Amino acid sequence: MRVGPLDLDPGELTWRFSRASGPGGQGVNTTDSRASVSFDMAHSPALSEAARTRATARLGDRLVDGVLTVTASEHRSQLANRRAALARLGMVLEQALAPPPKARRRTRPSRGSVERRLSSKKRQSDVKRMRRRPDY
Repeated sequence: MRVGPLDLDPGELTWRFSRASGPGGQGVNTTDSRASVSFDMAHSPALSEAARTRATARLGDRLVDGVLTVTASEHRSQLANRRAALARLGMVLEQALAPPPKARRRTRPSRGSVERRLSSKKRQSDVKRMRRRPDY
């Protein structure tokens, strides 16, 4: 099964269902429509060691003992919430496994931009000085 950037065995995912909160009429207290999917990143064979360390570093606050859990409860049906939870898990994994951003190359402002900035500051200070009461 394809989840984000990974091909996962469906047995690696653990599902839990519970009652969703909020309004919903008569069915809200009887149907377990909220879906939570858990993925054990620490022991998954689908992740290489480098990908595991990168994802663990980026998702450190969301992991509990190496397990990532995503919940969806915005839909009324359990099936729709299952699909939403899988899509959300895919997005989280895609962001966690993305390569690090390119390092920023330091640049200096051009001489012309520095001169334009300074002349603009000078012009503004002249305007404000002309608004003042004259010194006699």
